[in-house]
Amino acid sequence: MTSASSDYRNKDILLGVMGDPIVQSKSPVMHGAALKALGISGAYVPLHITPGQLGEAIQAIRTLGFRGVNVTIPHKVAVMEYMDRLDDSALIVGAVNTVVNDDGVLTGYNTDGIGYVRSLKAEAAPELSGTRVLVIGAGGAARGIIAALLEDHPLEVIIANRTEDKAKQLAAAFQSKGAVSGIGMDEIPAHIPGMDIVINTTSVGMYPHTDATPIDPALLREGMIVSDLIYNPLHTRLLTEGQKRGCRIHGGLDMFVYQGAYAFEYWTGRSAPVDIMRQTIIDCLRHD
Repeated sequence: MTSASSDYRNKDILLGVMGDPIVQSKSPVMHGAALKALGISGAYVPLHITPGQLGEAIQAIRTLGFRGVNVTIPHKVAVMEYMDRLDDSALIVGAVNTVVNDDGVLTGYNTDGIGYVRSLKAEAAPELSGTRVLVIGAGGAARGIIAALLEDHPLEVIIANRTEDKAKQLAAAFQSKGAVSGIGMDEIPAHIPGMDIVINTTSVGMYPHTDATPIDPALLREGMIVSDLIYNPLHTRLLTEGQKRGCRIHGGLDMFVYQGAYAFEYWTGRSAPVDIMRQTIIDCLRHD
């Protein structure tokens, strides 16, 4: 973890999140609570930036003295060209979700994958080495998660996607890092009995379409770990059905919290108050 230089502890810190749309983001309330908990003077603001405004917005980060920003949909890939430096985490994933401003020099990071794996290990699977993992979906979220998972040396990672070619292409990108293969969704029933962990990286089951599941829950078996990146609802139908079948379940809340915690630590050099950040989001979702 990088440390913030001491001058960031002695003045107001300005942070934000840029996306389009941005009104739905829970990041401002979460990071606001983190700043308050540690007694850090400053603010974290939502920034509604359309794709055509991205270049100007990044320049404004320098001009206005923002210490850093989070980057969300649809800017995670496009923002890379505006960075002065790219951390390995961003290069491997091919996307940036966190920008750190060191006196006008902008560095892009990706904390999604490491945030996810940190939460998975803390909540459900302390040891990932030697496991067989099925990843549903082949988008940006899947890419970050697979990159981070492979650091822990699973025995096998299978990527399943509606477009089989996309799954195979993503698998090919990680061939040098481990045993990764791609399949179509119709092949899941043949492979899932041997899996230890099933991870949904798609939006299927997200509010308001909470009755949907990315796979037939009848395929889940007792003892399997079932993980879903979605955090609204906190328990998707996939997780609820998995729990009924004796699976250990892991929701998306902590991935969101931990990716934010890593960003917070990059910006401030302080350990993020993870418990407070988590409770803030839970309270926020209950009141929505």
